Amino acid sequence: MLRPDAAPTRIDTISDVTVWTGAAWRPHTDVLITDGVVTEVRDHVPGAAGPGVLDGVGGHLIPGFVNTHTHVQQSLCRGVGEGRPLLEWLLAVGEAMNAVTPERAYLAAVAAALEGLLSGTTTLVEHMWPHPDPEVHDAVLAALSDVGVRAVLGRGIADREDPTRRWGFDPRLIQPLDAALADTDRLAAGAGDRITLGLAVPNARSMTIEGMRTAAAFARDRDLTVMIHLSETGTDDAMCRANAGLSAIDYLAAGGLIGERLLAVHGVELDADARRALSAGGAAVSWNPVSNMRLGSGVAPVRELLADGVAVGLGVDGAGSNDRQDMLETLRAGAYVQRAHARRADLFDIGSMLAIACDGAARALGLPGASTPGGVSVGRLADLTLLRFDRDFACLPVSDPGATLLTCGTPRIVDTVLVGGDVVVADGRSARIDVEALTAALVALDPHGQP
Repeated sequence: MLRPDAAPTRIDTISDVTVWTGAAWRPHTDVLITDGVVTEVRDHVPGAAGPGVLDGVGGHLIPGFVNTHTHVQQSLCRGVGEGRPLLEWLLAVGEAMNAVTPERAYLAAVAAALEGLLSGTTTLVEHMWPHPDPEVHDAVLAALSDVGVRAVLGRGIADREDPTRRWGFDPRLIQPLDAALADTDRLAAGAGDRITLGLAVPNARSMTIEGMRTAAAFARDRDLTVMIHLSETGTDDAMCRANAGLSAIDYLAAGGLIGERLLAVHGVELDADARRALSAGGAAVSWNPVSNMRLGSGVAPVRELLADGVAVGLGVDGAGSNDRQDMLETLRAGAYVQRAHARRADLFDIGSMLAIACDGAARALGLPGASTPGGVSVGRLADLTLLRFDRDFACLPVSDPGATLLTCGTPRIVDTVLVGGDVVVADGRSARIDVEALTAALVALDPHGQP
């Protein structure tokens, strides 16, 4: 799937660009990069030229987005379960996951990761469902590496069986917990420098307390992220109370999962007690507004989470519940739904949204902290996106670049994307993937998973 001309181009200078500093736009700026890290942000010095120089004239530079939650294999599940409530939707998507092969997993992951990259996503957090076939995990790892995106790859684990998925997980996809954890170590050994491993728990209902304790100890020993769907609807709390006599958050606490490397996904139904517990433990929440709207789950209490001191990052979710991997769409929808819910237009401006979308969950994900959340600054990984508003006439004229980005931005304005200083998108196209070959392979697939 790699392009035959996919030799890496490394950038050491972005010249004469307008930079988002985290608080304002700074015109006529040079950004210097060494070993994949921003080392200087200075006033423009004329004269730089050569293969390592990216001409930024007329462009606007922002940090790359961190998509804090997705399921890349679901790019083959677009439209599946449309109009169904969460548990029915889960069962429909589960059938597709059972039908996955390594070949389908690779194509799905390339398609999803590339779609995200083309919308400015430089890091994605992949929440894999449990699966007993190591070749499926290898295929996803290879796909992410080929696309060139940075990733936290959550290896799926579960240890309670229930075909209804009310108090457990699909038995066909579960393997012994010790085998799944051993495979996590195997994957980590071959992941490369842009992909780190984590543990992905489907939800609190899918793990026993003993299993959570084992997973928590494993993750602590290796300094790994643990990601878990939590309180997406009221089902988690109701099932935990009915079967364990504990609220969902107390159930997680009993399993030792609440800590600084916990990424709780969705959190639509997190009440004040749950928010306080997450805040006290230093955990983060992945906010997935488009998915929550698509499934009718509700509106996450983002203002309350932030007020309670809980770190919040932005997530797209898998294409089975969002149908797109477009972070720019999610950026806008997230701001708008929070404003509508609060009946206030003065919330979630571009500065606050970029801080959430670029750095909100950095600690939980083990990513280097930015000196200025949401801004291009010294010490940040050179995971950067160069926007050109004139690539899309529907963004013109530009009276306020931040307002235009938030209210009008689409992948059409994404010109160049760097990951670790390497060009992975140039002129709005992948510098690594043969998109024509990818398209032909996707067209040839049976949408129902048959050979």
